[in-house]
Amino acid sequence: MSQDEIHIGALIKKQLKEDGRSMVWLAEKLNYERANIYRILNRPHIATDVLLRITRILDHDFFTYYSNIVKSK
Repeated sequence: MSQDEIHIGALIKKQLKEDGRSMVWLAEKLNYERANIYRILNRPHIATDVLLRITRILDHDFFTYYSNIVKSK
């Protein structure tokens, strides 16, 4: 998987689904408007500070997807 193939928003949506959580739930945890979460997760890239917060909330290391690319080179 190359960096261009990573759609971190889609991966977060997938994790939410696996955890039985909704984007509304995530919006509440992040203290964001629901519409903002939809916009954020529809983008292929997310600011690292937001990604860190999501990583902590979902207890899933989303940075691993990027670090695996670095390790494979």
